[in-house]
Amino acid sequence: MTGSEESKKFDHKSFLEKVSSRPGVYDMRDHSGKTLYIGKAKNLKNRLSSYFRATGLTTKTMALVSKIADIQLTITHTETEALLLEQNLIKDRKPPYNILLRDDKSYPYIYISGDDDFPRMDSCRGRKRQKGQYFGPYPSSGAVRESLHLLQKIFKVRQCTDIYFNNRTRPCLQYQINRCKAPCVGLVSKEEYQQDLEDTRQFLDGKNQQLIRSLIKRMEDAAESLDFEEAAATRDKINHLRAVQEQQTVTKSAGDIDVIGFAQMGGNTCFDVLFVRSGRLLGHKYYFPDFKLEAEQSDYLEDFMAQFYVRLFASRDFPEEIVVPFELAGADTIEDAIQAVSGKKIKIKDKVRSERHDWLGLANKNAQQNLESHLASKSHLNQRYAQLKGLLDIEQPILRMECFDISHTMGEATVASCVVFGPEGPVFSEYRRYNITGIEPGDDYAAMAMALDKRYQKLAEANAGEGARPDLIIIDGGKGQLGKASEVMTRLQLPIPLLGVAKGVTRKPGLETLIYQDQELNPEGADAALLLIQQIRDEAHRFAITGHRQRRQKARNRSVLEDIPGIGSKRRSALLKFFGGREGVSGATIEELKKVEGISLKLAQQIHEYFHND
Repeated sequence: MTGSEESKKFDHKSFLEKVSSRPGVYDMRDHSGKTLYIGKAKNLKNRLSSYFRATGLTTKTMALVSKIADIQLTITHTETEALLLEQNLIKDRKPPYNILLRDDKSYPYIYISGDDDFPRMDSCRGRKRQKGQYFGPYPSSGAVRESLHLLQKIFKVRQCTDIYFNNRTRPCLQYQINRCKAPCVGLVSKEEYQQDLEDTRQFLDGKNQQLIRSLIKRMEDAAESLDFEEAAATRDKINHLRAVQEQQTVTKSAGDIDVIGFAQMGGNTCFDVLFVRSGRLLGHKYYFPDFKLEAEQSDYLEDFMAQFYVRLFASRDFPEEIVVPFELAGADTIEDAIQAVSGKKIKIKDKVRSERHDWLGLANKNAQQNLESHLASKSHLNQRYAQLKGLLDIEQPILRMECFDISHTMGEATVASCVVFGPEGPVFSEYRRYNITGIEPGDDYAAMAMALDKRYQKLAEANAGEGARPDLIIIDGGKGQLGKASEVMTRLQLPIPLLGVAKGVTRKPGLETLIYQDQELNPEGADAALLLIQQIRDEAHRFAITGHRQRRQKARNRSVLEDIPGIGSKRRSALLKFFGGREGVSGATIEELKKVEGISLKLAQQIHEYFHND
């Protein structure tokens, strides 16, 4: 350590003498003022003293302490208040030594519309803006689709959009395959449809036994009235519901419960959350938080729950109860923090029996299996990276790869994609698409050059805003695209290795031609590396095609009248209605255009000139 660095070393002794013993939040910063780690404590003095003890520190904690130049404190009234402030600061500053759970998507719900004569059923995410009933949340969109398919099969409640429903003149295919009763064309009475809706609500509320008893009574009444067709249909519903009930774990006392499983292996951690709603197990979701500092299992669980329920769950539904895999020292603080953000009192339990004990065992088993699979795939991925490094004879480890592809249809709506792979695989949050304009349609070389310029211009200017520097850039293309890419990177003065992946003569997967440093590589014996290249190339291709199709569809759905100055949505609608479509507008004379409401002589002349300016 140099003299100047020694003089800047953090004087923890004098700092700790002045630290309060009250609850609060601490913000550890480096010499540049950047936040390294944010934590909360019931007793700030005791907690911060633990970082500077002479022995017993882990390697990761020592690395953090060595970078500390300043610690800023915020005193709070309670530990709960400190936890809430801590999570807000972590969300805003994203410190490198804190765990950062990423769960950007809100959870899906099943929605039954309100105020309709024949309400529809659908899935939805986000805020509950529409009037109606919401059931869930479900752990994934797949679980919602599966439930909707089952409900449509048993109760035949419509799932079509209102626009589709209001414009039907005859029953659709869902009626033909006995998945809907065609309320759109009046083939079912409102009373019968409302009964089907009420049955659906009971099922979604977990009242299966009550529903089955009601259906049995209706079946018997229909049989006594000699309505054997109705009795048989009701019997089929009962059989379906009983089959579903056998497949689901249902608690005797219905409730909304989250069950958290835990597994740890080789320095890696997995949490698996089971979602129980209205007494029914809807599914699960697992997480692999990257804990930068070593700590006790209870501390890991508290950090996970603070982010999962306080930071990420602030706008979502909360359960009534949370079952955890072991005793949580900060359970009271977490409960109070959840109540503060949700307004709902929940209870955290670690000693459970009966169904809850079974669910906890299932959650722990899921966590263990997911962690083992995660480590196995990670090991395979590390092998692929190592083999690729050897194939290309690169000295430094390959920790970040970026791959580019171009997609268009005969030069229309050209889109370039850039996908990013890190040590864990795809880094979806850093994927980027670039709309390519101002080039000759179909010129893939120019498109590739423009995409690289857009991607790396800021990096060349030493602006970190466009992401980290890749260790390898992969170009989906042959020598032409690779040569163009090399020109751009030379001009930007970024000596990053470039690998071209050209389709082979047969254009079959696995038989691509690899071009590196103006030479074709022989990947024989490097199957793992080739699989990694194929994976990132295929991902770039998929991402580019998706973006191209979206852009092309948007362009084709756009009205050509939008390009005419002075023609807004109302005038555009009036023109199309008056002339019956674009062809009618383009073929109209100035006198005919003037007849449309809101179209002056000047506007009529502009419209006519637009279509006849050649």
